[in-house]
Amino acid sequence: LVAWKLSLNRKGVKLNQAMVSNGTALFAPTTILISLDGFRADFLNRGITPRLNAFVKEGVSPVYMKPSFPSVTFPNHYTLVTGLYPESHGVVGNTFWDTELQEEFYYTNPLAMQPKWWGGEPLWVTAENQGIRTAIHMWPGSEAHIMDVEPAFLDKFNPAEPLPSKVSRILELLDRPGQEDEVAEVAHMRPQLIAAYVPNVDSDGHGYGPNSTEIQTTINSVDTMLDHLFQGLEARNLTKIVNVVVVSDHGMATTDTSRLIQLEDIINTTLVEHIDGWPLYGLRPKDPTHLQSLYDTLAAEALKNPNFEVYLRDKNMPERYHFSKNERIAPLWVIPKTGWAIVTKEEFNVAEGKEQGLVYHPRGLHGYDHEHPLMRAIFVARGPAFPHAPNSRVEPFQNIEVYNIVCDSLGLDPKPNNGTLRLPLKTIGIHTAETTLETPSDPEEPADPIPPNPIPPSPAAPDPATPIPAPASVINISPIEASSAADPNVVPPTMVGVDSPEEFNVDRPVVGDETEVEAEDQKYWDWLTAKLEELKGWFEGLGSGKGDEESEKGEK
Repeated sequence: LVAWKLSLNRKGVKLNQAMVSNGTALFAPTTILISLDGFRADFLNRGITPRLNAFVKEGVSPVYMKPSFPSVTFPNHYTLVTGLYPESHGVVGNTFWDTELQEEFYYTNPLAMQPKWWGGEPLWVTAENQGIRTAIHMWPGSEAHIMDVEPAFLDKFNPAEPLPSKVSRILELLDRPGQEDEVAEVAHMRPQLIAAYVPNVDSDGHGYGPNSTEIQTTINSVDTMLDHLFQGLEARNLTKIVNVVVVSDHGMATTDTSRLIQLEDIINTTLVEHIDGWPLYGLRPKDPTHLQSLYDTLAAEALKNPNFEVYLRDKNMPERYHFSKNERIAPLWVIPKTGWAIVTKEEFNVAEGKEQGLVYHPRGLHGYDHEHPLMRAIFVARGPAFPHAPNSRVEPFQNIEVYNIVCDSLGLDPKPNNGTLRLPLKTIGIHTAETTLETPSDPEEPADPIPPNPIPPSPAAPDPATPIPAPASVINISPIEASSAADPNVVPPTMVGVDSPEEFNVDRPVVGDETEVEAEDQKYWDWLTAKLEELKGWFEGLGSGKGDEESEKGEK
């Protein structure tokens, strides 16, 4: 009778799900997914995360999870919720140029929140299309109106939100009426998927570095936030009813003025039309016939300076990066070793910085080889969908697997993707002192490279008889097409009437004088505060209402 009544006016809500009572309400399968941006795997070894360490002992986890390449925030957060490599979902960096659209994606630009940039099908679309209500709290990409399907509850990005407010928001969503409430309106009903984004560790990792006193405090504060959430679940008798999955997107490496590479010292930048990414650089030459000669120049410099590597997307990009089958990926890449950064003179004059003892900001960076120990992320899960022995350990896996895992926890049919793991996870024992992840070493102090040769004003064009071949494996991705990279039979929608974005630019962080660290650090934080306020305004401008208001929808 209850199911019949629900079916009369609850179109879009999945019925006939297994229900479990917490004593006051009935709960269908429910999963909370929390991302701790920039939380490096070995941060769990510092003795400042008692709640997370207890969570590991209660649940199932690998000693680390591998991010995807490049190990930056937007590509990896979208990989977490689509199961696709960045080359497949199309968000190939925090910044990149689209040759077909003739537009730049810049992650802090409001125009980045347009569906044309975001391929594949994210978790909230998969769930909503199958009658599972979702609540998405500040997750990168959630405001992009992907496939014209909106989460039931959407919290816009607010960088200033206090950590306790996140806990209150999640618990408030769980306290809403469920399907058993015959008079509850669909628009107000409890979501079964809650995905929340926590930026604090990443922000302070950039600002102070991953080994700073400040980051220790932030890590502990985030752990306290999780403890309050778990206490709230226990108070509601939901510990054994609600699944909780905690992940991160990448790690963090310490920077230093001694580990900088001046781009103008290794290449003639006047020959480059677009520069993508950071701290790694993707280069698009103004004249495509100069591509090979630019590569040859950089490769020769790399032989003298072992602190960066050079790759052609279509020739020798490492297969393990899965970073070649998309035209949004620049044809030429300069990838620094972990802990190094490539900078232009406009951003930081390396010679002057070393001579004057300047401090390079940001103090921490990521974006490097996704398999480097300093880039490792975390995955820890607990709940009825994870019926493993407490403290269970699984083999390390890449974050392309998270989408399938969360879908399985909710009984969803996942869309085709690059992941292969399904629940239940195959365990290999339990965590012990012997299996504890070793703390990775900081980047080594650099050996003095051979001084670079002066860059010639223009390279000779390659011999027309030996042109650079364009392999057939490169996908020329169109808007929202990336889902077909996993399923070639899917026909993507066509995007029309897209306006070009206005010119947009965000300066890189400032630098400081070693003898005036406090004053320069204050300048940096003034800059960062201003940018965060701008960012808050940009995201609030994407739709009506304030950033912390929820966007509720009725019947689907």
